[in-house]
Amino acid sequence: MTGNLRTFLLMAAMTALLMGMGWLIGGQGGAILALLVAGAGNLWAWWNSDKAVLRQHGATPVTEAQAPELVGLVRQLASRAGLPMPAVYVLATDQPNAFATGRDPQHAAVAVTQGLLRILDRDELAGVIAHELAHIRHRDTLTMTVTATMAGAIAMLGNMMLFMGNRERQGGALGALLAMFLAPLAATLVQLAISRSREYVADRSGAEISGNPMALASALAKIANAAGRTVNIPAERNPASAALFIINPLGAMRMDRLFATHPSTQERIELLAQMQPAGSRIPRVPRA
Repeated sequence: MTGNLRTFLLMAAMTALLMGMGWLIGGQGGAILALLVAGAGNLWAWWNSDKAVLRQHGATPVTEAQAPELVGLVRQLASRAGLPMPAVYVLATDQPNAFATGRDPQHAAVAVTQGLLRILDRDELAGVIAHELAHIRHRDTLTMTVTATMAGAIAMLGNMMLFMGNRERQGGALGALLAMFLAPLAATLVQLAISRSREYVADRSGAEISGNPMALASALAKIANAAGRTVNIPAERNPASAALFIINPLGAMRMDRLFATHPSTQERIELLAQMQPAGSRIPRVPRA
Protein backbone atom coordinates (compact mmCIF):
# COMPACT_ATOMS: atom_id res chain seq x y z
CA MET A 1 0.00 0.00 0.00
CA THR A 2 1.44 3.41 -0.97
CA GLY A 3 1.97 6.10 1.63
CA ASN A 4 -0.65 8.38 0.06
CA LEU A 5 -3.29 5.63 -0.02
CA ARG A 6 -2.53 4.68 3.57
CA THR A 7 -2.91 8.32 4.61
CA PHE A 8 -6.26 8.58 2.79
CA LEU A 9 -7.61 5.47 4.50
CA LEU A 10 -6.42 6.62 7.92
CA MET A 11 -7.99 10.05 7.39
CA ALA A 12 -11.25 8.36 6.42
CA ALA A 13 -11.10 6.29 9.60
CA MET A 14 -10.49 9.42 11.69
CA THR A 15 -13.47 11.18 10.06
CA ALA A 16 -15.73 8.17 10.67
CA LEU A 17 -14.61 8.05 14.30
CA LEU A 18 -15.34 11.74 14.78
CA MET A 19 -18.81 11.47 13.24
CA GLY A 20 -19.51 8.32 15.26
CA MET A 21 -18.72 10.21 18.45
CA GLY A 22 -21.07 12.99 17.40
CA TRP A 23 -23.81 10.43 16.66
CA LEU A 24 -23.43 8.84 20.08
CA ILE A 25 -23.99 12.21 21.71
CA GLY A 26 -26.70 13.68 19.48
CA GLY A 27 -27.73 11.30 16.73
CA GLN A 28 -27.51 12.43 13.08
CA GLY A 29 -27.51 16.09 14.04
CA GLY A 30 -24.68 15.48 16.48
CA ALA A 31 -22.61 13.76 13.81
CA ILE A 32 -23.04 16.66 11.40
CA LEU A 33 -22.33 19.23 14.12
CA ALA A 34 -19.15 17.42 15.17
CA LEU A 35 -17.92 17.48 11.58
CA LEU A 36 -18.71 21.20 11.20
CA VAL A 37 -17.02 22.15 14.47
CA ALA A 38 -13.91 20.15 13.56
CA GLY A 39 -13.90 21.78 10.12
CA ALA A 40 -13.94 25.26 11.64
CA GLY A 41 -11.14 24.29 14.01
CA ASN A 42 -9.13 22.89 11.10
CA LEU A 43 -9.47 26.13 9.14
CA TRP A 44 -8.28 28.25 12.05
CA ALA A 45 -5.37 25.95 12.90
CA TRP A 46 -4.32 25.59 9.25
CA TRP A 47 -4.25 29.37 8.77
CA ASN A 48 -2.28 30.12 11.95
CA SER A 49 -0.15 27.03 12.63
CA ASP A 50 3.01 28.24 10.86
CA LYS A 51 3.22 31.46 12.88
CA ALA A 52 2.59 29.61 16.13
CA VAL A 53 5.19 26.87 15.66
CA LEU A 54 7.91 29.26 14.47
CA ARG A 55 7.27 31.49 17.50
CA GLN A 56 7.26 28.51 19.89
CA HIS A 57 10.69 27.42 18.69
CA GLY A 58 12.26 30.89 18.64
CA ALA A 59 12.92 30.68 14.91
CA THR A 60 14.96 33.53 13.41
CA PRO A 61 14.46 34.38 9.70
CA VAL A 62 17.62 34.58 7.62
CA THR A 63 18.25 36.19 4.25
CA GLU A 64 20.62 35.23 1.47
CA ALA A 65 22.95 38.03 2.58
CA GLN A 66 23.08 36.58 6.12
CA ALA A 67 23.34 32.88 5.20
CA PRO A 68 24.26 32.66 1.50
CA GLU A 69 25.09 28.94 1.40
CA LEU A 70 21.96 27.82 3.28
CA VAL A 71 19.49 30.10 1.51
CA GLY A 72 21.13 29.47 -1.86
CA LEU A 73 20.81 25.71 -1.34
CA VAL A 74 17.13 26.05 -0.40
CA ARG A 75 16.54 28.18 -3.51
CA GLN A 76 18.26 25.65 -5.77
CA LEU A 77 16.30 22.69 -4.38
CA ALA A 78 12.97 24.55 -4.36
CA SER A 79 13.47 25.34 -8.04
CA ARG A 80 14.27 21.69 -8.74
CA ALA A 81 11.11 20.66 -6.87
CA GLY A 82 8.97 23.14 -8.79
CA LEU A 83 8.11 25.08 -5.63
CA PRO A 84 8.08 28.78 -4.74
CA MET A 85 11.00 29.89 -2.60
CA PRO A 86 10.06 29.29 1.06
CA ALA A 87 11.13 31.51 3.92
CA VAL A 88 14.22 30.18 5.69
CA TYR A 89 14.63 30.14 9.48
CA VAL A 90 17.36 29.05 11.89
CA LEU A 91 16.64 27.65 15.36
CA ALA A 92 19.10 28.42 18.15
CA THR A 93 19.49 24.88 19.46
CA ASP A 94 22.45 22.50 19.36
CA GLN A 95 20.22 19.53 18.58
CA PRO A 96 20.51 18.74 14.85
CA ASN A 97 17.01 18.81 13.38
CA ALA A 98 14.74 20.53 10.85
CA PHE A 99 11.09 21.02 9.97
CA ALA A 100 8.84 22.65 7.40
CA THR A 101 5.59 24.49 8.00
CA GLY A 102 3.14 26.78 6.23
CA ARG A 103 -0.47 26.60 5.08
CA ASP A 104 0.46 26.08 1.41
CA PRO A 105 3.54 26.16 -0.86
CA GLN A 106 3.10 29.92 -1.37
CA HIS A 107 3.32 30.55 2.41
CA ALA A 108 5.87 27.93 3.43
CA ALA A 109 8.93 28.00 5.66
CA VAL A 110 11.89 25.68 6.16
CA ALA A 111 13.60 25.79 9.56
CA VAL A 112 16.94 24.19 10.45
CA THR A 113 18.82 24.17 13.73
CA GLN A 114 22.30 25.50 14.36
CA GLY A 115 23.28 21.98 15.37
CA LEU A 116 22.21 20.63 11.99
CA LEU A 117 24.32 23.18 10.13
CA ARG A 118 27.35 22.19 12.21
CA ILE A 119 27.32 18.40 11.74
CA LEU A 120 26.13 17.87 8.13
CA ASP A 121 28.10 18.27 4.94
CA ARG A 122 26.53 20.02 1.94
CA ASP A 123 25.10 16.85 0.34
CA GLU A 124 23.56 15.72 3.63
CA LEU A 125 22.09 19.16 4.25
CA ALA A 126 20.63 19.12 0.74
CA GLY A 127 19.01 15.77 1.51
CA VAL A 128 17.37 17.14 4.67
CA ILE A 129 16.15 20.32 2.97
CA ALA A 130 14.77 18.27 0.06
CA HIS A 131 12.88 16.10 2.59
CA GLU A 132 11.31 19.22 4.09
CA LEU A 133 10.45 20.58 0.64
CA ALA A 134 8.71 17.27 -0.07
CA HIS A 135 6.49 17.89 2.97
CA ILE A 136 5.63 21.29 1.50
CA ARG A 137 4.92 19.86 -1.96
CA HIS A 138 2.61 17.20 -0.50
CA ARG A 139 0.89 19.76 1.81
CA ASP A 140 1.66 17.64 4.84
CA THR A 141 1.18 20.58 7.21
CA LEU A 142 -2.47 20.63 6.14
CA THR A 143 -2.78 16.85 6.61
CA MET A 144 -1.26 16.89 10.09
CA THR A 145 -3.25 19.97 11.13
CA VAL A 146 -6.50 18.25 10.14
CA THR A 147 -5.63 15.02 11.97
CA ALA A 148 -4.47 16.82 15.11
CA THR A 149 -7.63 18.94 15.21
CA MET A 150 -9.89 15.93 14.68
CA ALA A 151 -8.07 13.94 17.35
CA GLY A 152 -8.54 16.86 19.73
CA ALA A 153 -12.24 17.10 18.85
CA ILE A 154 -12.72 13.37 19.51
CA ALA A 155 -11.05 13.69 22.91
CA MET A 156 -13.26 16.70 23.69
CA LEU A 157 -16.41 14.74 22.75
CA GLY A 158 -15.25 11.88 24.96
CA ASN A 159 -14.92 14.31 27.88
CA MET A 160 -18.40 15.68 27.14
CA MET A 161 -19.85 12.18 27.39
CA LEU A 162 -18.03 11.62 30.67
CA PHE A 163 -19.85 14.58 32.21
CA MET A 164 -23.26 13.81 30.70
CA GLY A 165 -24.00 11.42 33.54
CA ASN A 166 -26.63 8.73 32.91
CA ARG A 167 -28.65 10.57 30.30
CA GLU A 168 -30.00 8.48 27.45
CA ARG A 169 -27.46 8.23 24.64
CA GLN A 170 -27.28 6.65 21.22
CA GLY A 171 -25.53 3.29 21.49
CA GLY A 172 -26.33 2.73 25.16
CA ALA A 173 -23.86 2.23 27.98
CA LEU A 174 -21.40 0.19 25.92
CA GLY A 175 -21.28 2.84 23.23
CA ALA A 176 -20.67 5.51 25.84
CA LEU A 177 -17.85 3.51 27.39
CA LEU A 178 -16.17 3.01 24.02
CA ALA A 179 -16.60 6.68 23.17
CA MET A 180 -15.18 7.98 26.44
CA PHE A 181 -12.08 5.81 26.64
CA LEU A 182 -11.29 3.90 23.46
CA ALA A 183 -12.21 6.48 20.80
CA PRO A 184 -9.68 9.13 21.97
CA LEU A 185 -6.99 6.44 22.16
CA ALA A 186 -7.86 5.20 18.67
CA ALA A 187 -7.80 8.77 17.33
CA THR A 188 -4.32 9.32 18.76
CA LEU A 189 -3.04 6.07 17.25
CA VAL A 190 -4.48 7.01 13.84
CA GLN A 191 -2.92 10.48 14.07
CA LEU A 192 0.50 9.00 14.82
CA ALA A 193 0.17 6.41 12.04
CA ILE A 194 -0.52 9.23 9.58
CA SER A 195 2.53 11.10 10.86
CA ARG A 196 4.75 8.04 10.30
CA SER A 197 3.27 7.47 6.84
CA ARG A 198 4.06 11.04 5.73
CA GLU A 199 7.70 10.64 6.79
CA TYR A 200 8.14 7.65 4.47
CA VAL A 201 6.64 9.61 1.56
CA ALA A 202 8.80 12.69 2.28
CA ASP A 203 11.95 10.54 2.47
CA ARG A 204 11.32 9.06 -0.97
CA SER A 205 10.23 12.33 -2.58
CA GLY A 206 13.07 14.23 -0.93
CA ALA A 207 15.61 11.72 -2.23
CA GLU A 208 14.18 12.18 -5.72
CA ILE A 209 14.44 15.97 -5.43
CA SER A 210 18.04 15.92 -4.21
CA GLY A 211 19.04 13.02 -6.44
CA ASN A 212 21.10 11.47 -3.63
CA PRO A 213 19.19 9.01 -1.40
CA MET A 214 22.26 7.94 0.57
CA ALA A 215 23.11 11.53 1.52
CA LEU A 216 19.69 11.75 3.20
CA ALA A 217 20.26 8.32 4.78
CA SER A 218 23.62 9.50 6.15
CA ALA A 219 22.00 12.68 7.47
CA LEU A 220 19.24 10.70 9.22
CA ALA A 221 21.83 8.51 10.93
CA LYS A 222 23.84 11.53 12.12
CA ILE A 223 20.74 13.38 13.35
CA ALA A 224 19.35 10.33 15.18
CA ASN A 225 22.71 9.61 16.82
CA ALA A 226 23.04 13.19 18.08
CA ALA A 227 19.40 14.14 18.77
CA GLY A 228 18.96 11.69 21.64
CA ARG A 229 21.99 13.15 23.42
CA THR A 230 21.04 16.81 23.02
CA VAL A 231 18.12 18.56 24.71
CA ASN A 232 15.88 20.68 22.50
CA ILE A 233 14.25 22.87 25.16
CA PRO A 234 11.61 24.56 22.92
CA ALA A 235 10.51 21.17 21.59
CA GLU A 236 10.28 19.75 25.12
CA ARG A 237 8.05 22.68 26.07
CA ASN A 238 5.87 22.20 22.97
CA PRO A 239 5.70 18.41 22.44
CA ALA A 240 2.70 18.69 20.12
CA SER A 241 5.07 19.98 17.42
CA ALA A 242 7.35 16.91 17.57
CA ALA A 243 5.80 15.32 14.48
CA LEU A 244 6.95 18.27 12.35
CA PHE A 245 10.66 17.50 12.80
CA ILE A 246 12.61 15.15 10.55
CA ILE A 247 13.63 13.15 13.67
CA ASN A 248 11.66 13.09 16.94
CA PRO A 249 13.25 15.88 19.04
CA LEU A 250 11.90 14.64 22.40
CA GLY A 251 14.17 11.66 23.06
CA ALA A 252 16.71 13.48 25.20
CA MET A 253 14.51 14.28 28.19
CA ARG A 254 11.84 11.61 28.38
CA MET A 255 10.67 8.35 26.86
CA ASP A 256 8.18 8.98 24.03
CA ARG A 257 8.51 5.53 22.50
CA LEU A 258 5.07 4.04 23.15
CA PHE A 259 3.28 6.25 20.64
CA ALA A 260 5.97 7.05 18.06
CA THR A 261 5.56 10.14 15.89
CA HIS A 262 8.23 8.86 13.48
CA PRO A 263 9.10 5.50 11.92
CA SER A 264 12.24 3.64 12.89
CA THR A 265 15.21 5.65 11.62
CA GLN A 266 17.05 2.47 10.62
CA GLU A 267 14.05 1.33 8.59
CA ARG A 268 13.92 4.71 6.83
CA ILE A 269 17.63 4.42 6.01
CA GLU A 270 17.21 0.92 4.60
CA LEU A 271 14.30 2.03 2.41
CA LEU A 272 16.42 4.89 1.06
CA ALA A 273 19.24 2.41 0.36
CA GLN A 274 16.85 0.49 -1.91
CA MET A 275 16.78 3.55 -4.19
CA GLN A 276 20.57 3.29 -4.68
CA PRO A 277 22.58 0.79 -6.77
CA ALA A 278 23.39 -2.46 -4.97
CA GLY A 279 26.49 -2.36 -2.80
CA SER A 280 25.97 1.09 -1.26
CA ARG A 281 27.08 1.34 2.36
CA ILE A 282 24.10 1.58 4.72
CA PRO A 283 24.58 3.88 7.75
CA ARG A 284 23.66 2.31 11.08
CA VAL A 285 21.81 3.85 14.01
CA PRO A 286 22.87 2.42 17.41
CA ARG A 287 20.06 0.81 19.38
CA ALA A 288 18.68 3.02 22.14
